[in-house]
Amino acid sequence: MSQFVREVGEQEFDAAVAAAKVVLADFWAPWCGPCRMLAPHLDAVAEKMAGEAAFIKINVDEAPALAKRFGVMSIPTLIVFQNGEEAARMVGARGRAEIEDAVREWL
Repeated sequence: MSQFVREVGEQEFDAAVAAAKVVLADFWAPWCGPCRMLAPHLDAVAEKMAGEAAFIKINVDEAPALAKRFGVMSIPTLIVFQNGEEAARMVGARGRAEIEDAVREWL
């Protein structure tokens, strides 16, 4: 994980989503192969878009209540929040361009 993506748990989640106009939340788990494939793409987009949007990761094994709250049934699940509300959702590993486009759409 890069310095541009912050790991958050159940205690920090709401504050992290409220702290920026646009936040991309990555629901993942360490044992998930597609999640590991997604990680470098997410890190690259987060670095490129630093200051424009916030990027957070939620380990579903450590924060199962958050996964349940947002109806996360498969991982990785990426949720874009705008002004604290869910704006978009992508399920499955994605490439850099698709991740960046999804975030930019809500800036």
